[in-house]
Amino acid sequence: MARVRIAQGDITGFAGDAIVNAANNWLKLGAGVAGAIRKKGGPEIQAECDHIGPIRVGEAAITTGGKLPARYVIHAAVMGDEPASYESVRRATRAALRLAAERGLKTVAFPLLGTGVGGLDKERVARIMLEEIRAAPDDLEVTLYGYTPEDAETLRRAL
Repeated sequence: MARVRIAQGDITGFAGDAIVNAANNWLKLGAGVAGAIRKKGGPEIQAECDHIGPIRVGEAAITTGGKLPARYVIHAAVMGDEPASYESVRRATRAALRLAAERGLKTVAFPLLGTGVGGLDKERVARIMLEEIRAAPDDLEVTLYGYTPEDAETLRRAL
């Protein structure tokens, strides 16, 4: 089982192997986490996304981290051609974890997927994501980020 820790704040400050973006399947960096990644990581991340996308909802793709402290950004598509759903959160979380393992990444940070623009319930999303993270390889360290203190508390309760 992967090791899990909870953090509160802006995920773009995470200094590890990768951060996960709550993405749309077109890989267009719009609002929320994606917007913060675009703003702080620089235009090269969107340029890489443009070469990769679109992908399917529930899949994940990887780019460099641009100017971010993290080396990579894993774009987990929870919506786009179809609305965010609890099943797309499950599939996108699993796909992001699989991509991290394939690349040999050891430290990965996730936001609550699908809870911003996607509008999904944070408690339920936290439980689903933790189910998938618990099935990840033992050598992976996952940091779950809650942007607000309330979000971080939601994650602590789910853990």
